[in-house]
Amino acid sequence: MDLAFTSQEEQFRLEIRTWVRANLPTDIAHKVHHSLRLSRDDFQRWAKILGKKGWLGHSWPKEFGGPGWNAIQKHLFEEECALACAPRVVPFGPVMVAPVIMAFGNTEQQQRFLPGIASGEVWWSQGYSEPGSGSDLASVKCRAERQGDKYLVNGQKTWTTLGQYGEWIFCLVRTSNEGKPQTGISFLLIDMKSPGVSVRPIVLLDGEAEVNEVFFDNVEVPLDNLIGQENKGWTYAKLLLSHERTNIADVNRAKRELERLKQIAKDEGVYDDTRFRDEIAKLEVDVVALEMMVLRVLAAEKSGKQSLDIAGLLKIRGSEIQQRYSELMMLAAGPYALPLIHEAMEAGWQGDAFPGGNAYCAPLASTYFNMRKTTIYGGSNEVQRNIVAQVVLG
Repeated sequence: MDLAFTSQEEQFRLEIRTWVRANLPTDIAHKVHHSLRLSRDDFQRWAKILGKKGWLGHSWPKEFGGPGWNAIQKHLFEEECALACAPRVVPFGPVMVAPVIMAFGNTEQQQRFLPGIASGEVWWSQGYSEPGSGSDLASVKCRAERQGDKYLVNGQKTWTTLGQYGEWIFCLVRTSNEGKPQTGISFLLIDMKSPGVSVRPIVLLDGEAEVNEVFFDNVEVPLDNLIGQENKGWTYAKLLLSHERTNIADVNRAKRELERLKQIAKDEGVYDDTRFRDEIAKLEVDVVALEMMVLRVLAAEKSGKQSLDIAGLLKIRGSEIQQRYSELMMLAAGPYALPLIHEAMEAGWQGDAFPGGNAYCAPLASTYFNMRKTTIYGGSNEVQRNIVAQVVLG
């Protein structure tokens, strides 16, 4: 196993770095660097820039309009985007539902839905969790009753990230109560402009409505929007969840934020504190270990070897690292870890002119609170440890 990049791969990295830095809007990069709120327009602008280049679906095979990159190339692309302070690609379309449509959708569905995802024109949302059905996803109750050539959908989804922007939503719905709970679930694509769909924001500690409740009241969904076979949705959901959990790990963003943490600590003088620097060192060791784990998986894919299913492991370590660097940033900044004050931000205050010139003055406390979710969503870490024990350890 060779974890070193070849000269061709380093050349590829340079090409990606040059393009990203030339095309990433500076105002968006500024917001990402300072942990400021990104608007729908910010996300969409970057998505469309990538889409025009053919890189929004950077993990897609060529037959579906992607660049056909190998695993190493995809990793280098994601790393360079993170280091340039590009926003994370909203994953629900290109990273999550697109692979399901490619693998289990029919030709008509692929031709209908994939182009809008690849271009960044269509915003997708995820309809998985429900009140009482989060980590126990097999217990979903949102019901879809077949009536002729359509389904009638009734029920509720919750914790729908950025659902207020959604134009389409992929949902796990119950189509049967017979047998095991997993056997009665189907995978539906629903137009969120359909009559009977309503979205209600959930206001979080930082005052943002990042997540939402979505209600379905006798929503008519064409039978053509069913992916694969009825009652087989659990199989498709597991494929999607493996992509989501790997995406949550996000080692590239962790590397960028680690450097930002060091700078904050140096600016505030706490980097000279041995105990605080020890905490940074322990975090850095874990970030490097996570990167080595990712590279081992990539090396196995490159050599054609079947690697272990370690999406759960990546999710566990990646989410815990995100919580730790956000906590250390807040502790290092002290009183400069300001809460998110909407009026000040909307007025153009970015913290750069704060006494002392601390360029990092931003809602670090808000980021800390927001990151508490990472060990829960995408399947709680407790559940992931059970999966690892069963699948990896035997």
